[in-house]
Amino acid sequence: MATKALHLELVSDLSSETFLGALRRFISRRGRCNHIYSDCGTNFVGAFRGLINMLKSAAEQEQISWHFNPPSAPHFGGLWEAGIKSVKTHIKRVIGDQLPTYEEFYTLLVQIEAVLNSRPLCPQSSDPNDLSVLTPGHFLTLEPLNAPLRKMIFPG
Repeated sequence: MATKALHLELVSDLSSETFLGALRRFISRRGRCNHIYSDCGTNFVGAFRGLINMLKSAAEQEQISWHFNPPSAPHFGGLWEAGIKSVKTHIKRVIGDQLPTYEEFYTLLVQIEAVLNSRPLCPQSSDPNDLSVLTPGHFLTLEPLNAPLRKMIFPG
């Protein structure tokens, strides 16, 4: 957990099937994961059972292991719960009491993900005039997450 990045996925409900769809999208975008950590939410437990039953040989071949928090112990997920708290803070500040459409909310989540994955971890050089920093986004895209936006707004 030396470096952490957020991946936010908007889903329509909290069912196990919907979570498995979100997991497939995550793996398609970010690559295979070796470990999944979650609380004991019924959708996660159901997805785990479904994944094991439907994809037992694939899960074994892919070597995906699922780790659950102890029941009634949400504080065990402090690392990801802190990330969720940051996401909720941004959502409350941006939309307040408004009711965005699905597309607007999905766009907002992706933008919040980019902001949180652009937090500085350390300077890239020891030169005091060089203000570039290493961010979690660099580990995902090998460049700052806002670089394409800068190129679109300020070409050349």
